[in-house]
Amino acid sequence: MKRFYVTTPIYYVNDVPHIGHTYTTVLADVLARFQRLMGREVYFLTGTDEHGQHVERAAQKQGIPPIQLADRVVERYHQLWKTLGISHDDFIRTTEESHRRGVYNCFERVKAQGDVYLDEYEGMYCTGCEAFYPETQIVDGRCPDLGHPVERLREASYFFRLSKYQQPLLDWYRDHPESVRPDFRLNEVRRFVEMGLRDLSISRTSFRWGIPFPDDDRHIFYVWFDALCNYVTALGYADDSPLYDACWPADVHLVGKDIVRFHAVYWPAFLMSAGLPLPKTIFAHGWWLRSEAKMSKSTGNIVDPIPLIDAFGVDPVRYFLMREMAIGQDASFSEEALVDRINNDLANDLGNLASRVTRLIETSCAGAVPRAAGAADTHLKEAAARAVAEYRAAFQELRFHEGLAALWALVGETNRYIVRHEPWSLAKDPAQRPQLETVLYNAAEALRIIAVAVGPVMPAASASLLEQIGGADAPAGLLEWGGLAPGKKIIAGRTLFPRVDKGAYFSELPTTPPGKPDTASSPPDGGTTSAHTRRTTMDQPAPDKPGAPGEPTPAQAAPAPQPATITIDDFLKVKLRVGKILEAERLAGADKLLKLVVDIGDERRTVLAGIALVYEPETLVGKSIVLVANLAPRKMRGVESQGMILAADDDGRPIIATFESPVPPGATVR
Repeated sequence: MKRFYVTTPIYYVNDVPHIGHTYTTVLADVLARFQRLMGREVYFLTGTDEHGQHVERAAQKQGIPPIQLADRVVERYHQLWKTLGISHDDFIRTTEESHRRGVYNCFERVKAQGDVYLDEYEGMYCTGCEAFYPETQIVDGRCPDLGHPVERLREASYFFRLSKYQQPLLDWYRDHPESVRPDFRLNEVRRFVEMGLRDLSISRTSFRWGIPFPDDDRHIFYVWFDALCNYVTALGYADDSPLYDACWPADVHLVGKDIVRFHAVYWPAFLMSAGLPLPKTIFAHGWWLRSEAKMSKSTGNIVDPIPLIDAFGVDPVRYFLMREMAIGQDASFSEEALVDRINNDLANDLGNLASRVTRLIETSCAGAVPRAAGAADTHLKEAAARAVAEYRAAFQELRFHEGLAALWALVGETNRYIVRHEPWSLAKDPAQRPQLETVLYNAAEALRIIAVAVGPVMPAASASLLEQIGGADAPAGLLEWGGLAPGKKIIAGRTLFPRVDKGAYFSELPTTPPGKPDTASSPPDGGTTSAHTRRTTMDQPAPDKPGAPGEPTPAQAAPAPQPATITIDDFLKVKLRVGKILEAERLAGADKLLKLVVDIGDERRTVLAGIALVYEPETLVGKSIVLVANLAPRKMRGVESQGMILAADDDGRPIIATFESPVPPGATVR
């Protein structure tokens, strides 16, 4: 079987790695580990993009050669990836000789097709973005994407006949709808190509830090032609390595939404011209936002992952990144949300369940895994099978947040199973000994399955939990019931996830300096990352000949007057959760009330909602809504309502709040 080949973008060496780089690389690592768990042989590539004018100028300012600047930054990536437990198989640098040979090989194949010619271009060039912009998009001498200063350039350039591949690209999108994901990104790419493609400049003469052009050393390769080739050059493409045949085409290129065009238009066009297979899927994720805006180095709100790791540990940070963001959508980063995930999901839910089960086994079964010998009880086994099926399906599709939600539903089900069977009461009656041991075995086996499944996201915590419940010697990767061997010693009393003292932690955080609000309007300057990049976005024209159309940037609206405010502490008292409506029916004797059964992740709630005059019950089943989860229960018409659904008041008509994209039950709304 062909190896599963997953790649991250190669990161630009202009700055230290931040939370955007961390997210993309952990995302790829989770996918790689999951595929290994499923029995696939995997090849996982990451690396750095080290050429370009931005690097050359940055090095000049520091009075050092560009390669020295690159070496310094690359070492920081190596250190961070080691700390995060990234399981990559290779780390490519575009300054490697093998990469240069591969770029030359690709170019010669493209040139042999008649797809390269010499011409001249003139335009407004942004060094930070390594891209040209129409003059209509330039505002106060700065590019519209990142706000960097631009300069007018005119120089000779070699062009790639991108226009020749407009229809072949459209045919590829039609025949391979999985080629660009999510679906709405494919639609964006298709619309961009349908508007018409201009030939693409693939060389520069205005600076020297890059791969020299063959037979014309006045030119160097445009950094995007150079950089994109890394996905094949890292496999030894130019050296006839068997690794290339074993891995290519890539199964998944993970990229940020702002570099989709380069990967889904330019890269496949280069490959078509070179006669090489096209990647199977280009998967674009969203940005991490801070105060509802993109993070920006210029405004000082970039998140450094190292202090988070130092404060909370590697696995909790990895878990938060995978659980909080629905891939393809943007997500808001806040320390508050991170602490809540640690305290609620990890410490309260999974950590307390592990502590409870191991403590019960220690006190009731002499600290060894018991044997299931009581009356058959398949409830928890069936719940585990459902959770594993949902988890597998979600992780295959990179919907890691949904897969984790399925596992946490099993955590909740296991807790309820223990409460229902009351092993502490069974332990008092010798006649109930077989049933006691069966209950505790089932709970421990459910924990083993959870530990195995969560391994791609939290590898260290997974290993620790397996050791605690005596499952370290169970068949590796087994997600089916029955892997826990009776008689194995457990370890009780170990805290899997310590709770975070929220008050103490936030009292030590530095406040935002005056005059530097915690908002941003752009990704970090110069960063070629999958979350924030130096490249242009989909709605920007490609670097090409003059005359590319572009829309002027609209003016910002003046902010509205602020209403009376509440403190963050006031807001945090309200716990809002995503709920999925499972059942809906009219409440007898109440014209306005509907009785709903709502799944909020780890439990189901009965909720009464005064929306019967607007909604028919059957139309609500399956909808995701926002539930006030910590509202005191209230009895109405003899039924206890365990929460409140949020709705807008449209002239007296309640319109429920819902979501434009799927969100897992139990997700926090903030």
